[in-house]
Amino acid sequence: MTESPGEFPYTRGIYRDMYKGRLWTMRQYAGFGSAEESNQRYRYLLSQGTTGLSVAFDLPTQMGLDPDHPLSVGEVGKAGVSIASLADMGVLFAGIPLAQISTSMTINSTAAILLAMYVLVARGQGADTQKLQGTVQNDILKEYIARGTYIYPPRPSMRIITDLFIWAGTEVPEWNTISISGYHIREAGSTAAQEVAFTLADAIAYIEAAVSAGLDVDAFAPRLSFFFNGHNNFFEEIAKYRAARRLYAHIMKDRFGAKNPKSMMLRFHTQTAGSSLTAQQPDVNVVRTTIQALAAVLGGTQSLHTNSRDEALGLPTEDAATLALRTQQVIAYESGVTAEPDPLGGSEYIERLTSGIEEKVRAYIEKIDQMGGTLAAIESGYMQREVQSAAYAHQQSVESGQTIVVGVNKFREKEGTPFAVFRVDPALEKQCAERVRELRASRDTARWRACLEELERAARSSDNLMPRIVAACENNATVGEISDTLRRVFGEYRDR
Repeated sequence: MTESPGEFPYTRGIYRDMYKGRLWTMRQYAGFGSAEESNQRYRYLLSQGTTGLSVAFDLPTQMGLDPDHPLSVGEVGKAGVSIASLADMGVLFAGIPLAQISTSMTINSTAAILLAMYVLVARGQGADTQKLQGTVQNDILKEYIARGTYIYPPRPSMRIITDLFIWAGTEVPEWNTISISGYHIREAGSTAAQEVAFTLADAIAYIEAAVSAGLDVDAFAPRLSFFFNGHNNFFEEIAKYRAARRLYAHIMKDRFGAKNPKSMMLRFHTQTAGSSLTAQQPDVNVVRTTIQALAAVLGGTQSLHTNSRDEALGLPTEDAATLALRTQQVIAYESGVTAEPDPLGGSEYIERLTSGIEEKVRAYIEKIDQMGGTLAAIESGYMQREVQSAAYAHQQSVESGQTIVVGVNKFREKEGTPFAVFRVDPALEKQCAERVRELRASRDTARWRACLEELERAARSSDNLMPRIVAACENNATVGEISDTLRRVFGEYRDR
């Protein structure tokens, strides 16, 4: 190969020295129960060597519902931490200096609200928000394709995202304003090629929207980031990351005319595949996760989360989360794979796989372009059907025995000693609901109402929503109340 790591089109990595100069950020995705409980887990993980935080929010927070909403019953604090207000966010990061840590937040429909709260907490700590570092997922398009935690229709959702881009460019210029995610597309059952294709198609839509809003591509593209799934097929996964980098570099240069090399560099976080974990023989999940994490490192990831062995059964226990972190640390410090950038580059097999994935991805993107772009493809259900077909084919292969899943359809064992499973205290839901009711009773009602009225006015005009969301959060409007204000203007999306 003539191309070296750090050279366009970055197939071999976006930096010349890769991990010889700096290791990837070791994140452990965590969040459950109340802000107090999650804060304790974050502080524990930091003490064990994580180098970045990764926040999981519960479904009500993701869907713009407060913990006392009727639809929140049974879900508060279950899939992540419950955050309803700026006060909750302050508790979540109490004792954690946000000026010194990079934080990733997995949040989409309500991303603008949670980012506003995070910035306000950092400001309250005395942090220079011009230097604040982290990522907000903010990728709504993949919610329509694969995951389902959307609130508004696609087009107003895109407006919120571009407003966030514009605001963050001046307020938090070092923040990654979006993490364009193939992870959930793969979790829903896509192939590796579909994961890359639909992720890059989403990226094209976001970039087009930002350019249409008047932003210069080189002004915002260096803050775009990506999020991929680390799956089981070791060599295919390595090739997938390499192909994604090469494709993105050409898209940015050829389609959008980017001139800044940083605009052409695909920076990505990897999470090992939750869908690959099995409830049967949970200890075997450690092996799966290790293989997946190693592929991500050999593929050049900038950030990594390793799943815990017990996640097919429930939320990770502290011991399981620690072992998952140790997996990354062993790869980083004991395996020797960080000594050379793209050590498999030039392998006939790896290069053939990389080119094969690239060819499939290009065909998908061309077809999506012919359909009128990503939004049209989503609205027609095309991407959703493609993922569903791939998931169905995989499940048929497992059930027929053609695809072997150790412990599930081969090498089974009799049920052994029950595995310790972490459970959230059921009393938490009542406590969170009571806390939000107390907040409503104690705040300045006139200022709160004025902020929400100004937000609604801005939503009905073309004014940027972010300063209004920040003001509403600062005056103790809740996630649910801000979301309801926007619902009145934008409506709610219903899948066909």
